[in-house]
Amino acid sequence: MSPTNELPFVIAESPIQGLGAFATRFIPAGTRLIEYAGERLTPAAADARYPEREDDRHHTFLFAIDDEFVIDAAVNGNEARFINHSCDPNCDAVIDNARIWIETIRDVVAGEELAYDYAYVLDERHSPAAKRRYPCRCGARTCRGTILAKKR
Repeated sequence: MSPTNELPFVIAESPIQGLGAFATRFIPAGTRLIEYAGERLTPAAADARYPEREDDRHHTFLFAIDDEFVIDAAVNGNEARFINHSCDPNCDAVIDNARIWIETIRDVVAGEELAYDYAYVLDERHSPAAKRRYPCRCGARTCRGTILAKKR
């Protein structure tokens, strides 16, 4: 962040999904933008708070730090929760000392939407129904059509 602690982005309507974060100035690669903040929960507490319904589109502000903690940005979260997914991201989520930071992985120009690959892990088979619950609308040439992590 800049010396004034002013964020180098604003939140506005996004063509990807709902609201998004848009650069207000040039941001060089390797810039740590913001911490992904919110309430810390156990995975079990997060699952109880947001039960999965097979026919519903997935949407939460949950971000797993590890097997013990999940951050729920819907509770005491900040602007980081509005950074959308892209299959061709300009940012990455970095876990450092049990905290999640969003950092740029390439130069970002003013007006460009900030995004990282959510790479959502789903243990079940990536069936068409599962992909519909976790859609991607990033519009990238390389879009895989889902926020799900690639199966290995």
